[in-house]
Amino acid sequence: MNTKNPKVIVVLAAVITLLATSGCALTRPQVRVGELQTRSEAVELDDAKSVSVDINMAAGKLDVGGGANELLQAKFSYNVAELEPQVAYSGGTLIVRTPDAQAGVTSLWGLDDYRYEWDLHLNDKVPMAMRIEVGAGNADLKLGSLSLTRLDLETGVGPVTVDLTGNWQNDLDANISGGVGELTLRLPRSACVRVDTEGGIGKVDAQGLMKDGNEYVNDVCGESEVTLRIDISAGVGNIKLEVGE
Repeated sequence: MNTKNPKVIVVLAAVITLLATSGCALTRPQVRVGELQTRSEAVELDDAKSVSVDINMAAGKLDVGGGANELLQAKFSYNVAELEPQVAYSGGTLIVRTPDAQAGVTSLWGLDDYRYEWDLHLNDKVPMAMRIEVGAGNADLKLGSLSLTRLDLETGVGPVTVDLTGNWQNDLDANISGGVGELTLRLPRSACVRVDTEGGIGKVDAQGLMKDGNEYVNDVCGESEVTLRIDISAGVGNIKLEVGE
């Protein structure tokens, strides 16, 4: 097995994470890599005044952004049939998740050609509370165009980028729980930003922010009517805070 292959590293990290959290052993039936499947799916925006979005990916590459005409426009690519993504929407709650396939996930060991990629686009206009859980892999979350009111993000193993740059019209409360890997947080310049970091093994690199007690803040706090309050419980890895547009 070629452990220098980044996809193998992602899979091994996923196995470690899942074993630690689920108590599973490596005695599960072996799954097989099959033909690459690509699927597109859309969820219509109904008359809901606000929505809750719950995204839960086990191991792979996750891209989330705005710009959808519907509530959700998604593209999935995967080559393990047991991990076919599930999408459900009811009563203002949208769920996108890896199925409960522990027998498959915990036996990904050795699958050096494993692929699992989600590209999710959400509606920018509807007020939204979002929860994201990523087990292992790369996550690129461009959330600044959304009408986001709350964000709960739990990262696992791998680099995560959260881009909140944009023209914010409402306050945001966000909680980010770090795993293993670098966390990059891109912040807006025109809204007040207050970032509280605690714990973890690694350093905080805060570009364009100043320290105010336990918080990192930008220079418009006290002037802007909009505030982004972000609490980060770090894990193992560095945190990069960048002020954009």
